[in-house]
Amino acid sequence: MVNDPVADLLTRIRNANQAGHAACDVPASKHKAAVLEVLKREGYIADYSKIEAGPQGTLRVTLKYSFGGEKALKHIERVSRPGCRVYRGVGDLPKVLDGLGIHILSTPRGVKSDREAKKENVGGEVLARVW
Repeated sequence: MVNDPVADLLTRIRNANQAGHAACDVPASKHKAAVLEVLKREGYIADYSKIEAGPQGTLRVTLKYSFGGEKALKHIERVSRPGCRVYRGVGDLPKVLDGLGIHILSTPRGVKSDREAKKENVGGEVLARVW
C-alpha cells in the first residue's frame, strides 16, 4: 500500500527519466491521470495511456526526449505532502525558474498547471514543481 500515490507517480517518472527509459508503468487512478494530462499539455511527457490489467489497471507513461537524447523533463519534485499540505491562492503562486517551469495544482476546478489556474483565477494545493 502506498501512502502518497502522487509522490509514487512522480518518483517512478523521475527514475525512468534518469535511467533513459522510453516509458514507465504506474498503477492507475483518476487523480494520477489528471496529473499526467497536465504534464502532457505542458510538454513534459510525450503521452500516457491506460492499460486494462487487473482490478485497478495501469497507466503507461511515454517519456519525451529530443533527437539528441536531451530530456524534456529536467526536474520533478513533490511540494505538498500528506503530513504538510501546501496551499496557495492565485496571487501567492511564485514563478518556477522565472516562468520556465510550472507548478501542478489541485484546484476546485480540477488539476491544473499554475498558468491555467491564474487564467481561471483559482488557487489550490500545490502538488508538484516541474522544469
